[in-house]
Amino acid sequence: MNWTILPYISAKRIEALEKSGISSPSELLYLLPRRYIDRRSVYPIAEALRRALVPDTTSGSVSSAAQPALVTIVGTVSEIKEAGFGRKKRLEVTIKDSSGSLKGVWFRGVSYMKKAFAVGDQVAFFGEAKRYGSSVTMAHPEVDVLSGGESNAPAQRIVPIYPSGKELIKARITNRMMEKWIEEILRKAPLAEFLPKSILKELDLPSLTDALRMVHKPNDLQEPSIGLERLKFQEFFLFEAAMARIRLKQREKAPGLQIQKQLPKDSLTARFFNEVLPFELTEGQKTALRDIRTDLTSGIQMNRLIQGDVGAGKTVVSIGAMLMVLDAGGQVAMMAPTEILAQQHYQTLSKWLEPLGVRIRLLKGGQKQALRTDILTEMQADPTSGGTQIVVGTHAIIQDQVQFSRLGLSVIDEQHRFGVAQRSQMLAKGDYPHLLVMSATPIPRSLAMSIYSDLDVTAVKGLPGGRKPVITAVRNESKREDLYSFVEQQLQDSGQAYVVYPLVEESEVLDLKDATAGYEHLQKRFKNYSVGLIHGQMPQDEKDAVMAQFVSGDLRILVSTTVIEVGVDVPNASLMIIEHAERFGLSQLHQLRGRVGRGERQSYCVLMHGTPLSNAARFRLRKMSETNDGFEIAEADLKLRGPGDFLGTRQSGLPEFRF
Repeated sequence: MNWTILPYISAKRIEALEKSGISSPSELLYLLPRRYIDRRSVYPIAEALRRALVPDTTSGSVSSAAQPALVTIVGTVSEIKEAGFGRKKRLEVTIKDSSGSLKGVWFRGVSYMKKAFAVGDQVAFFGEAKRYGSSVTMAHPEVDVLSGGESNAPAQRIVPIYPSGKELIKARITNRMMEKWIEEILRKAPLAEFLPKSILKELDLPSLTDALRMVHKPNDLQEPSIGLERLKFQEFFLFEAAMARIRLKQREKAPGLQIQKQLPKDSLTARFFNEVLPFELTEGQKTALRDIRTDLTSGIQMNRLIQGDVGAGKTVVSIGAMLMVLDAGGQVAMMAPTEILAQQHYQTLSKWLEPLGVRIRLLKGGQKQALRTDILTEMQADPTSGGTQIVVGTHAIIQDQVQFSRLGLSVIDEQHRFGVAQRSQMLAKGDYPHLLVMSATPIPRSLAMSIYSDLDVTAVKGLPGGRKPVITAVRNESKREDLYSFVEQQLQDSGQAYVVYPLVEESEVLDLKDATAGYEHLQKRFKNYSVGLIHGQMPQDEKDAVMAQFVSGDLRILVSTTVIEVGVDVPNASLMIIEHAERFGLSQLHQLRGRVGRGERQSYCVLMHGTPLSNAARFRLRKMSETNDGFEIAEADLKLRGPGDFLGTRQSGLPEFRF
């Protein structure tokens, strides 16, 4: 179908439509009305005159013999003129119908509004009518240009009002023109039905043709929402069907290393869970391990996301997956976003797995050539006869010269810090290795199905035994000294504290305390304790050095921006203070709170806020004090901010859903 089927079309109008994102006539069907005018109840101007408010010139108030109301008037533009001078300049547009005339008046945006009209246009004014003598006036009414010179619209019906814009206005594409074009397309365009009849019947949804008719030419005001529901469902259905097809194709081409369904009692996996692990698994961890075992015994490449709250025990789950692969004779690569996090994973794995004889190496940038050569050589040796079994590292793992002997599993931690390309590079290191990605940022299931649609998702819920929920308190500046007394108590009890600020340097726009000034103040306030500073503008090696001092306990207070939001585990840190907490999003606050409560100590999070608080900020702080459940917080955050802002950027991989 091409543009020539449409009346009143021209090269200039086609260009305006294309600039507005409409590249073909069929796309006009999916430009939905932004509102509707029920012309079955539009008042004639004479009736509006009878109902109009009468200003009381002595008191400034208004009175009316009839009920005052906001009314819709439809008429033809008979006169456009500017009146007054200078700052008192105004635009007056007179419209007429068979019963009388009414004047729309604008005191602002005179030049812009003047371009919106031409004598002979049929327009709708919506607003509060006021009567001055025998004339009726509307100040700054809402305006819809229903038609230009092409033809008058039928009188008694529901009129769809379409989105407009600068390009469409410049090309004189009126609302009535849009209506006629869409009527023509609905009449002539063959509409392919995407959904099976059985689904339409089961869910009581209209056909695509009927849905589009309900949206564009409704018989009553209930029909548009019925049609829109069908279009929303179709959009999600087709998206999920496409994702299922991608996963199916992936499985057809990717066999993956297959493990035994029943592992012997002397297997690494059995020995770890029966002899080494010092605590009982949570139900969430057991569920995740069952999902992984099902994937690994299927003979098909695993692509699974394990997402869980901070401290939910995802590392133990990943170790279970690693050991299953080692028992099948494969190798494991684990990639973390920073060197300090990679070092932490290496130490954790070494502590738990070296007693089992598992050979683990750490690969990172800046290592001496001899050591690096030794690691790379061991990685290329057979893991069942002396070669490296697990390699932990940063981006260094995906460099071209890094080769594996038999890579069976790739584990990616804090996966949101890596792109799809890096994930692909990791998978290219072996012959269809299984993929396990982990995220400590809980994401609502509806959103996870979209942005991680190429992955199967498992949520790990619940805290491991011995972990105590973090106690969260909301305080304002008047409680500052009480807070510092509490900090003193925690430090005396061998605890450590984070103090997080939203900015690094003072901003003239935002009157916030910055991290640098806070660091200097806390150094003076707590002279007997070592205080460190870390922020995003520091070189990576400096950040790592400061963080390492805090991990070792050499620093007792760490002043920071949000660079400590994810990753590093400091079991001794028992207090998190977030300055100007009202400036942070819900999920970010929860991630910051997750930096404490990593050990057996009772931990605390204090949300310090300024005044006044917006309703949204008050809601966020209250939500934080009410729950420690990251999934509940994520759902609330999604409702507050919408999917694009929830992810932090519109380029984060969220599909573009039109409806």
